[in-house]
Amino acid sequence: MEPTKEHNEKMAKMIFATVYPLYVTKIEKKGRTKKELNQVIEWLTSYDEKTIKELIDKKVNFQTFFENAKLNHNATLIKGMICGYRVEEIENPITRQVRYLDKLVDELAKGKSMEKILRNG
Repeated sequence: MEPTKEHNEKMAKMIFATVYPLYVTKIEKKGRTKKELNQVIEWLTSYDEKTIKELIDKKVNFQTFFENAKLNHNATLIKGMICGYRVEEIENPITRQVRYLDKLVDELAKGKSMEKILRNG
């Protein structure tokens, strides 16, 4: 199933600062930490904690968030279902990247080891 054009536009316009606290709540409920969440975000985007905070303060949308990111070369190893979509089959780059992040957060919340989440090989 491929997301619609409207869905892709909605994803691109979502504000990272609005979604980030939801990620924090999700992972902390499962005993994970904000530091681990930031580590996952840094692995995917190359944004360190300081940059993540700046992006939150600037209220950037996901389009800007991912256009300025240096996506990890192993991001294509992120596969599976998230929100009813098979991540590796999503054609729109911004939507796929948002879903990459969603998938990593989901794996963190499910208790996967950081080594497996960060797909270093």
